[in-house]
Amino acid sequence: MEKEKLLEMYRMMLLIRRFEERTAQMYGMQKIGGFCHLYIGQEAVGVGAVSALRPGDQFISAYRDHGHILAMGTDPNPVMAELFGKATGVSKGKGGSMHLFDVARGYYGGHGIVAGQVPVATGMAFAAKYRKEDKVVLCSMGEGTVHQGAFHESLNLAKLWRLPVIYLIENNRYGMGTPLERASAVWDLSQKACSYDMARATVDGMDVLAVHDVIAEAVTRATRDGEPTLVEARTYRFRGHSMSDPVHSHYRTKEEVEDQKKQDPIHLFQEKLIGEGILSEARVKEYEDEIKKIVLDAVDFAEKSPEPALEELYTDIMS
Repeated sequence: MEKEKLLEMYRMMLLIRRFEERTAQMYGMQKIGGFCHLYIGQEAVGVGAVSALRPGDQFISAYRDHGHILAMGTDPNPVMAELFGKATGVSKGKGGSMHLFDVARGYYGGHGIVAGQVPVATGMAFAAKYRKEDKVVLCSMGEGTVHQGAFHESLNLAKLWRLPVIYLIENNRYGMGTPLERASAVWDLSQKACSYDMARATVDGMDVLAVHDVIAEAVTRATRDGEPTLVEARTYRFRGHSMSDPVHSHYRTKEEVEDQKKQDPIHLFQEKLIGEGILSEARVKEYEDEIKKIVLDAVDFAEKSPEPALEELYTDIMS
């Protein structure tokens, strides 16, 4: 992979981390309302996956979506404004944290209903095939999604109709507060693909390059063979399920979280790039300074943006 792409992947992971840390601060100051699910710890999955997509490919995900839309290249300003519920937000201030959209960049949400995005992704892939468009649809979800009926119905149709779709399970081990082993009879979630004779893969979700390679292979499979793929990325969230969930809750210990932080995907990637002479400590500081300003500017933009007009209550609704 070219040096500049590696550096951009590192920069994007760092941007997501600092954006989310500032988001947590703003939520604590009651600048952000409603539910808010942070992506801290899972950056390698979103960045690695998106970096393997091609121009024109599409991405749709669940409600832990801040990192996803940033990875797709959306300006942080309207993303933060959306979290603030402002008119300049990516969803006009009406979607909030869980419903971020940027269709112009190929990002189709941000969906608050567990598994709600999976049939939509399947339909998007069907549309691409029907129209003979050279597109692949990437659909991200949490591990709790795999026990929903819509997940299984979608995988069956995707294989039956040979649709260009990649289902990506971001397995952070806790569906809200329930450990995976208490919710699933199968630990290896990629095995769910076996029921549909679908290609599958399991990848270290803390390794951004490993994620990139697996998704790139799935993109090739979709475009060359017209076959869907189920990918399980094993990752870990360093914060609670949402901002209402303490970091060290009753379902996991402080020691567990601290131990998992030894596998921080940003630090691992940083050390790798420095070790290979691609990144320097000075360049790290430059990125930190640049990103700090970007995030502070995003907060300032959100603060100064207007509230949605009352008339917006009657727009973007089906009549």
